[in-house]
Amino acid sequence: MAVLGDFGTTWTKLLDTETGQRRVVPTREARDVKADIATGHNARRRAPRHVNELIALAQGGGRLISEAQFLVLDVGSRDVKYVHMRRGELAGMDWTTTCGALTGFTLELLGRYYGLDYDAIEPSAKSVPVTCAVLGMEQLFELVSEGVSEEEAVARFARGIAMNAYRFIGEPKQFYLSGGMCDNRLFLRSFPEEVEVRPLGRFVLVEGLVGEPERASVGGRGGE
Repeated sequence: MAVLGDFGTTWTKLLDTETGQRRVVPTREARDVKADIATGHNARRRAPRHVNELIALAQGGGRLISEAQFLVLDVGSRDVKYVHMRRGELAGMDWTTTCGALTGFTLELLGRYYGLDYDAIEPSAKSVPVTCAVLGMEQLFELVSEGVSEEEAVARFARGIAMNAYRFIGEPKQFYLSGGMCDNRLFLRSFPEEVEVRPLGRFVLVEGLVGEPERASVGGRGGE
């Protein structure tokens, strides 16, 4: 029995392995929450054992994906990372806080600020060319001041973020998506139409912690 946690910058995902209960709570409301094993930006302060996020992403992808070869992209609140696995072996990985800086957080913030329903906004063929989400907001506000609708401006912004992430992972024809942006329909539709994006949901990194007690008991890695 164990409580597993992915303590992200803005959202915390928890899994009780005994009951199977899953919870997603704002990290600011989970300051006193502890787990037995954790990953994520705030993992070191929340559990006696922590696992590197790329390791958790690879292991979680392996549990959830049946293919021998896969690429899974995780778009978090503050960064973007991916792992590429081939027949159980690591074929590639990378992590950036530059082109992905505050990606998820910024899209959530814009949605609340403008009162947008991301399910109802059509993706844009145009994009805001940004190197990070924060710098891109200046261009977004400029578009609105020029008369572009808030929905269209945010759609261009979302496409810019999606295209940055897509180029970051090498522009594959198909990939899996992890994280809260799996629930953002506009973001999912902002990738090129010919690309197949398969959402895995918010618990991929937590799934990567399942089995960690067994790995540790036989001398496997438990931390970074």
